Amino acid sequence: MFFNLVYLIKVNRRMTHWRWFLSFVLGVGLSLGSNSLLRAESASSAPVALKTLINQIDTAANSQDLQKLMALYSPQFVTDDGLMSDSYSQALTGLWKRYPNLKYTTDLLSWDKTENAWTAETLTTVEGTSKEDDRVVQLKATIKSRQTFEDGKLVRQEILEERTELTSGSNPPQIEVKLPETVRVGQEFDFDVIVKEPLNDNLLAGIAIGEKIASNRYLEPSAMELQLLQAGGIFKRIKASENPENHWFSALLVRPDGMVLVTQRVRFQP
Repeated sequence: MFFNLVYLIKVNRRMTHWRWFLSFVLGVGLSLGSNSLLRAESASSAPVALKTLINQIDTAANSQDLQKLMALYSPQFVTDDGLMSDSYSQALTGLWKRYPNLKYTTDLLSWDKTENAWTAETLTTVEGTSKEDDRVVQLKATIKSRQTFEDGKLVRQEILEERTELTSGSNPPQIEVKLPETVRVGQEFDFDVIVKEPLNDNLLAGIAIGEKIASNRYLEPSAMELQLLQAGGIFKRIKASENPENHWFSALLVRPDGMVLVTQRVRFQP
């Protein structure tokens, strides 16, 4: 829900013996809020005013009307990813310029009411296309999130689960990602990206990285250099940091007839 996606991608076609460079800005995830709902009510019992507010935000985003959208955000809007109202607006402007046909679809999963606020848990699907150097890039993201509303405005947001996938080419690799959504601080876990079809004689290049989510990753690109892979995927053993924080884990796989970039959020918790 709620335009958590501030995701720009640029594939630079500099290739020397399968060296591809990818730069991207990731912005999936506006995070701040309580860790759990005290009393989750079913979506069917949600107040009409809350449902209307959610629909208004979806409608403003689908029409890419930044003025109407930001009017539904509180001036005190803040996230623990480090974004505030101004930086969020700037990131959305860049996203919509690159993806002029994004479509947002939001389902209300549950809600709760406190003394002066509503808390809503939602599932949003975001889909769209972009054109980069004569390549069509297809984007699909699913985001489960929790929002807090006060006085008819969105004031806080927390991403509970997220997955974003970008594909390009006539035959992008079909992959399966094995990655937990939450791990305890200091715990080891696996990050496996498995190509479903046989490689046969096809060349496959790729890389997988993890990085702590920070506000500069919404507006400043990171770089990834691919390497030729000898196996049908990428397999990593990772140790979570000792601090409670959110990380993005991304994998990029490229072959002559297509590419796929997938990113998922992992929450390190006490």
